[in-house]
Amino acid sequence: MRQVRTPLVAALASALVVCALVAGSALGSQRAHASSGGRLVGVGDESSLMFSSRPWVDLQVHIARYFTAYDVASGNDPDALANLVGWLKAAEAAHVQPLIAFYHTAKNATKLPSVATYKQDMADFVKTFPTVTTLQPWNEVNRGNVRARGDNYDSPSAKQSAQYYLALKQVCPSCTVVGLDVLDSTDIGATLSYINAFKHYVGKRHMPKIWGLHNYSETNRFEDNGTKAILADIPGQLWLTETGGLAEFKPSFPYSLSRQARATSYMFSLADSSSRIKRLYVYSYFGGAAPNGGFDAGLTGKNGQPRPAYCTFYEHVRGTKHCPFKIGKQKPHKKHK
Repeated sequence: MRQVRTPLVAALASALVVCALVAGSALGSQRAHASSGGRLVGVGDESSLMFSSRPWVDLQVHIARYFTAYDVASGNDPDALANLVGWLKAAEAAHVQPLIAFYHTAKNATKLPSVATYKQDMADFVKTFPTVTTLQPWNEVNRGNVRARGDNYDSPSAKQSAQYYLALKQVCPSCTVVGLDVLDSTDIGATLSYINAFKHYVGKRHMPKIWGLHNYSETNRFEDNGTKAILADIPGQLWLTETGGLAEFKPSFPYSLSRQARATSYMFSLADSSSRIKRLYVYSYFGGAAPNGGFDAGLTGKNGQPRPAYCTFYEHVRGTKHCPFKIGKQKPHKKHK
């Protein structure tokens, strides 16, 4: 049974809507920072503390990405809603245009919503957050059904992804909707197969004009064949909705801040390889909190101390060879006993 909004949900949502409506014109008039070729560059991170961090402010970027549960506006998870509201308020205060990607719920990650349920949840979201109009139907659709320690969730099939995309477009025809958000891999053929199945189900009439890609694999292996293959397979724009240099992700990528910085530089070279790559969101801002070789792609450490990759990113987006922060030695996070 669908839960009715609680007073807390209504209060949080109303507070954000008031702020957003006041700032709507200001957000629209802000010029998001662009690198060469007119590409917009931003950062993805789920912590609202990012926006008040001095290194973030100095980057002068004006787009950011956040992913959340598809039913966040329903009130099923008040904590998730409160976190989103806090993040959006901080983004609004920083004159940042948000890109919101939807994902499974934390409480029931192995159950995918029906199309009808998903459509209603999207209608709730659009009603609750009317000025948030750049959206992704599902984050990393092609991850598959994951069963691992610390990760236990399902991903939509290509047919479900097409249905979710069409449902979101119906709910908000004026929104900017990224059609598909895929993760690359060392086997790019599997990613292309998913994309082509999605294209079959969505049909030529409703073919997306914008596609999303997380190309960590190529960025960190200094390759480009997969990204080129995806560009050749899709029409329209490609947004790198998650990318970045890995500080650590064992076993393939042991801790190395110098390698992360090199990969961050290559990330921009890869983006520069096509004028159709119109946006780039590096993920993430904060790092250093993943124990035992877990995923860590932070531009800064867990306390917000800039890493060499931050300076590489800063120099590219600001068009300068001077980084304003002194970079000290940082050790990988170790699990506390």
